[in-house]
Amino acid sequence: MSDVEKRDYSDDGANNNRDTVADAVVEPPRGRFMRFYYQPITQVVMLGFVCFMGPGLFNTVNGLGGGGQVDPTTGANANSALYSFFAVMAFFAGSVNNKLGAKRTLQLGTIGYSLYIGSFLALNIHPHAGAFVVVAGGFLGICAGLLWTAQGSLMLAYPVESQKGMFIGIFWGIFNLGGVVGASVSLGQNFHSTADAGKKSFGNGTYIGFLVLTGIGILIPLIMAEPSKMVRSDGTKVTAPRHPSWKTEFIGLYIALRDDPLIILLFPMFLASNWFYTWQFNDFNGAIFNIRGRSLNNLVYWTSQIFGSILIGLLLDSSRLTRRARAFVGWAVLFGMVFVVHIWGFFYQKDYTRASLKQTPLIDIDDKAYVPRIWFYIFCGLLDAMWQTTAYWMMGAMSNDPAKLAHLTGFYKSLQSAGAAGIWRADAVGIPYMNMFLSTWCLLVAGLLCALPMLYLRVKNHTDLEDETLARMDDDGHVMPVEKVIGK
Repeated sequence: MSDVEKRDYSDDGANNNRDTVADAVVEPPRGRFMRFYYQPITQVVMLGFVCFMGPGLFNTVNGLGGGGQVDPTTGANANSALYSFFAVMAFFAGSVNNKLGAKRTLQLGTIGYSLYIGSFLALNIHPHAGAFVVVAGGFLGICAGLLWTAQGSLMLAYPVESQKGMFIGIFWGIFNLGGVVGASVSLGQNFHSTADAGKKSFGNGTYIGFLVLTGIGILIPLIMAEPSKMVRSDGTKVTAPRHPSWKTEFIGLYIALRDDPLIILLFPMFLASNWFYTWQFNDFNGAIFNIRGRSLNNLVYWTSQIFGSILIGLLLDSSRLTRRARAFVGWAVLFGMVFVVHIWGFFYQKDYTRASLKQTPLIDIDDKAYVPRIWFYIFCGLLDAMWQTTAYWMMGAMSNDPAKLAHLTGFYKSLQSAGAAGIWRADAVGIPYMNMFLSTWCLLVAGLLCALPMLYLRVKNHTDLEDETLARMDDDGHVMPVEKVIGK
């Protein structure tokens, strides 16, 4: 395209990189505040707070099982609708993002979270409002497809290659603070719910508090910087995609798959990335604990995510290893965590079924059985954060171009949501808990095994302009040779 910035994509695994092309390095903004405002890390922190106020609080509600309701069926059906629409929208959301711009796409995506949480408040007030919750879930799916695609594009485009793990970890930590704060609120409001009174839903005050916070999240994108004005820490300018037509955007979607088909090897990993939530939230936390136990579990789950994302992010950015080495070490850590968590979880799951729980008292935080299970749930949170962070890092290792990253994150969220839609529906119709658990374990292992050839064949120690097909695409959808782009 005509406005492609000439930039170097090298990453020696140790230092932030400076561009070797003189006119790719631009002057930083003047004024202390403006320099701070236009720092990539500042914008990623703001991006984290957008997701803190939206998806973070959604995770709090979802993490308690059944959306905080006594009967989990409505919540499961709403999640099935949510992820069905999410899957379809996310596949094309990269094109929407590149056409409308990341800021506008991000803001449109925040709206659905307020409606969704508001629908559970309506259900508390009007017990027959279940259909409204399901419709709100479907609408949120459309919005979430937009939000997460814009988020992924910005988060992976702003850092230089040697900082991507750190940026992902920082974002994931702030985002999960939403779950931590929300879980703290719910724990405070439900702490005096004993084992005998365990089967109760969230109070109205909890939902109202979350509704106010999601409203704040809608406003944050208004004060974020335009991506076209952003400069990376090495002085290179972030390329802003300028595609004047929907036709060109859909051509870009096709080219992203045609010229980088190895992304398909990550699809099973993408599919697995939300699959495990259903068993963790509904079939473990929501099934065997009272509301007080569920609330405390939820708090430690999202807290552990902060540590998990930062730890794996530091590993994936380690200056002692090349990028290829980091890719395989990160894969090995994930593989080990999957087996540790699921061998541990198997010994709990084998002791209960959907039928047996009808005669089994719910576990309270004072019970002896609670302590080992909360530790298990902490490891579930660590695994989740490590899985998501590594998946984003792998996509970031394939490209630095915001246009392509929008498509890659769109594929990620689309497949992630398709899997979630199916497994939430399976839970709603009463598939046995053990079947749900084993499907989670098997899919995670399959996702990692399929990703291994992609890491071997595709991840290099640095990304070159010749790898950036979409960055070389002009406004008519034609891909220009590297020599022509460099000559501009």
